Amino acid sequence: MQETQPLLNSDIAWVRITKKKEFYYKGKVVDLTVPNVQNFVGGHGGIILHNTLTSFLSIINELVNLAMSKSLEDRVYAVYISPLKALNNDIGKNLEEPLKEIQALAKEEGIDLNIRVAVRTGDTTVSERQKMLKKAPHILITTPESLALMLSSMKFRELMFDVNWAIIDEIHALADNKRGVHLGLSMERLQKQSPNLARIGLSATVEPIEEVAKFLVGSERNCKIANVGFLKKFDLEVMSPVADLIGTTSEKMQR
Repeated sequence: MQETQPLLNSDIAWVRITKKKEFYYKGKVVDLTVPNVQNFVGGHGGIILHNTLTSFLSIINELVNLAMSKSLEDRVYAVYISPLKALNNDIGKNLEEPLKEIQALAKEEGIDLNIRVAVRTGDTTVSERQKMLKKAPHILITTPESLALMLSSMKFRELMFDVNWAIIDEIHALADNKRGVHLGLSMERLQKQSPNLARIGLSATVEPIEEVAKFLVGSERNCKIANVGFLKKFDLEVMSPVADLIGTTSEKMQR
């Protein structure tokens, strides 16, 4: 709590705190800010997280710094890959809403961040695809299948050079099936043309987490695991009607 208390009393960079909630947590506080994560993986590993918003905020923070220093390039910095076709709710809550608020706060200071986000799935129209080719999004949202298609397309492949981060959400849904094998191949192709790529796996329900970490980065690379799961305490009491029923059943069985 001593480490997090200062954060509860002030705004964090461009994020305005609107709600505070304290909870008791015995675990370790993991520093996920950029460049700490990037330095750890060094383009040769990855990290397993539980929360989509955590990964996006770290990356947005880096993009904001680049935009403010006028160093933000017209290229894809992060690729977000999800096995779910319905991406709208998760992306809206964890990326578009905070990014919109951050850009609004920057505008109040007279700063135009102009951080672009685009979605590329099987439902993306031809005109939307053409817009991406003309003006590359800084954060690209896609599915495993669409990622494979983009890496096989000469035009879209040009957008995928020098990608810094690849976020794989719901990684537990991919680790043990053919879609995961297909994605693993695409990730190696992406790494080949983006040597400094950091892989970020997201899941709140993944087990065994060490094996999934190997799936994320391969057996030859390092992977940091931020396991922040904790068991909730609860009291269990057998109510009298249930206890009576158990007693009656037990008596019948003895007879």
